[in-house]
Amino acid sequence: MEESIKIRGVNHLALRVRDIDTSAGFYRDILGFTEDVERPMGIMALLRAPLSTNHHDLALLQIGPAAADDSPQSVGLFHFALEVETMDDLVTARDRLASAGCLDSESDHGASKAVYGHDPDNHTVELIWVLPRAEWGDWESAAPVKTPVDIRQEANLRREAAVAGA
Repeated sequence: MEESIKIRGVNHLALRVRDIDTSAGFYRDILGFTEDVERPMGIMALLRAPLSTNHHDLALLQIGPAAADDSPQSVGLFHFALEVETMDDLVTARDRLASAGCLDSESDHGASKAVYGHDPDNHTVELIWVLPRAEWGDWESAAPVKTPVDIRQEANLRREAAVAGA
């Protein structure tokens, strides 16, 4: 067997967007990314996640207002997931997406909890909190696709359980 390529993980994601200012504003103002790099050619924005050590985590390339169909029936990106550190961070993400009018759903995936929203170009963004591995149990090798859940209630239950266990 050949030696595997030692891939560490996904370094960044590049999305085509209609309007660079609108899209960069969404990722900065709603999700907390920073834009620390000068825009190449004025049509690309390189954004960094708040806790990232990458040069950039998200690249946005403006292709203009006449961009093709963004329907779920077209071939392309299904969604991408951004991991948060705590359930409280997930609640914050949920609230910001809801305030911006772009919250789509809240889901229990067994080993993780997630909220889904969409950006100005209708890209689906998942924000995900992964349970500690010791809690995965049967979810180690299985996962529900999307079981509805109340993220705020889940966060409260985890807080109460932590206090009771302390």
